[in-house]
Amino acid sequence: MSKIFARFLKDESGATAIEYGLIAALISVALIAGASTLGDSLDAQFARLGGIVADPEAAAGGE
Repeated sequence: MSKIFARFLKDESGATAIEYGLIAALISVALIAGASTLGDSLDAQFARLGGIVADPEAAAGGE
C-alpha cells in the first residue's frame, strides 16, 4: 500500500496538464483584454471619422 502512495506522489503528469491549462487561460485573458481595448479605440476613431463625413465644414473649423 505504501508503494502505491509513493508512486502517486511522484506522478507529476497531472500537475503538468494543470500548468498548461493555467498558461492557456492567462493567454486567453490577455488576448480578450487587448481585443477589447483595440475595439474601443477603433470605435472612437470610426465615430470621429463618421462625424467628419457627416459635417465636413465643422471638422474644417467652419471655413
